[in-house]
Amino acid sequence: MIRHMSSKRQPELVTVCRKVHFNAAHRLHNPNWTDEKNEKVFGKCNNENYHGHNYDLIVKVTGPIDPDTGYVIDLKILNDLVRQHVVERYDHKNLYLDVPDFRNLNPSAENITIQIWKIIRDHLGLEFNLQIQLFETERNFVEDSGPSIK
Repeated sequence: MIRHMSSKRQPELVTVCRKVHFNAAHRLHNPNWTDEKNEKVFGKCNNENYHGHNYDLIVKVTGPIDPDTGYVIDLKILNDLVRQHVVERYDHKNLYLDVPDFRNLNPSAENITIQIWKIIRDHLGLEFNLQIQLFETERNFVEDSGPSIK
């Protein structure tokens, strides 16, 4: 049986993705803990001389397709936004020392991802849903879709 769709049908939502790369150093360290506890919890990631990663960042934007352009969002605009506000801010920086976002926040992959989500969310229209994937290594990555609403 074929059913006719209502003319009040919800617009289809589509996700577009942009992948960028940046390099950064950090140290996982809790200044409220002893050196021994930091070493036990963070291991090599607590190296006082820091360590680096080659991060891959995937920004996913979900929204309705604009009938005039056929786009959810122009990927050039999304790329420029990510490069200007995230890559330029974090690339080839020591996150622990050089980036104000982490002055009082341990720069774990989880916290980096949350900061990136906040940065992009501030520059993206509210009609879009946003998800961030940050790959610290090929096998370790974190996802964030923003605060949960309860």
